[in-house]
Amino acid sequence: MPAPLPPSLYAATARPAPATPPLDGDRQADVVVVGGGFTGLSTALHLAERGTDVVLLEANEPGWGASGRNGGQVNPGLKYDPDQVEADFGPDLGSRMVRFAWAAPETTFTLIRRWQIACDALQSGTLRAAYRPRAAEGVRRSAEQGMRRGMPVTLLEAEAARAATGTNRYLAVMRDVSGGHVQPLDYARGLARAAQQAGATVHGGTRVTGLRRANGAWHVATPTGTVRASAVVLGTNGYTDDLLPDLRRSIVPVFSAIAATAPLDPAVVRAVMPARSALYESGHITVYLRVDQAGRLLIGGRGPQQPIAGFDPIRYLIAYAERLWPALRGVTWTHGWNGQLAITRDHYPHLHQPAPGLIACLGYNGRGVALSTAMGGEIAKFATGTEARDLDMPVVPITPIPFHGMWRLAVGARVLEGRLRDRFGL
Repeated sequence: MPAPLPPSLYAATARPAPATPPLDGDRQADVVVVGGGFTGLSTALHLAERGTDVVLLEANEPGWGASGRNGGQVNPGLKYDPDQVEADFGPDLGSRMVRFAWAAPETTFTLIRRWQIACDALQSGTLRAAYRPRAAEGVRRSAEQGMRRGMPVTLLEAEAARAATGTNRYLAVMRDVSGGHVQPLDYARGLARAAQQAGATVHGGTRVTGLRRANGAWHVATPTGTVRASAVVLGTNGYTDDLLPDLRRSIVPVFSAIAATAPLDPAVVRAVMPARSALYESGHITVYLRVDQAGRLLIGGRGPQQPIAGFDPIRYLIAYAERLWPALRGVTWTHGWNGQLAITRDHYPHLHQPAPGLIACLGYNGRGVALSTAMGGEIAKFATGTEARDLDMPVVPITPIPFHGMWRLAVGARVLEGRLRDRFGL
């Protein structure tokens, strides 16, 4: 049985979901996409736009996983600065990766406009903020590298940083006007609807239980039928299971938690985030914040490494928001929830082809809204014949992480250490 949508602000306020009935019987397609998050939905949409007969299979409903629970921030770029990416992958591929990843927000908002997806999209920019001197130097370095490449970034310091963020905590802030935020569950549902309108078939409540290649085709088994296809795309990210055990062991699923207020008084909104940009901190543990279209503040960060319902386990996020903006003291907090994102060992997204006609993409390291949307276009090209060397992201082998079973404990310890270091400015 499919799992119900976990409680969250998004689940409580989202527009109705499109009908995605379970698979009923056997059928054939050109491509099967497994996973109804942003990666799978964007891939299905881009494939359908190319005239491909594509079937998407989702165990629960589109947007059930991290795609429907995340902070909604449409952030540009990769984990590393452009110079580092080019050093890691060379001047040709590295520069293509930089252009691709830093253009991902514009790709996302363009797609939203083209398909008229109602998801409270606001292209109000992103703010990368640093409060420690060393982190501030990193922000200045990132801004310099971006400006050198003609990216739409500016460096804010002192009074300009305070004016943009409503607090004097930050020493340096990089603003990128291409970014912004969305209501992510609405965005996932809108992608599903757009994919259907483009000609894709989307089945919810259809867990994939088996995958095998026979007689020159892939056979994707579910409890209610099998789909035979020339190619299969796995887009399950932080909820990757044992369909391909090595793939599951190549990423570390990490819970990120969010707390949300009731709609704030307009005067409080002006004091907190005047431009309604999406802010994320450069700290030991990333904290991210935004004010949505209804005037609610959402603050997120690493939390308990297990599912939560309600904000009692993450009151430290509320306390932190109140330290940043005293105007928040006494406001009503209404929702708290979390979900799993996927972290890779090298902090780059991973695109794999473990067998002919089998593609997997996962590991956005907290930047999944924009990157997974953009990757859907790359995956669609790859699945329909584009050579790996002509893609804007590298195709890499699946490499399981050693001692994978110990990583969840290590992540919990690292989160606690990072929170303490950030709390005391260490």
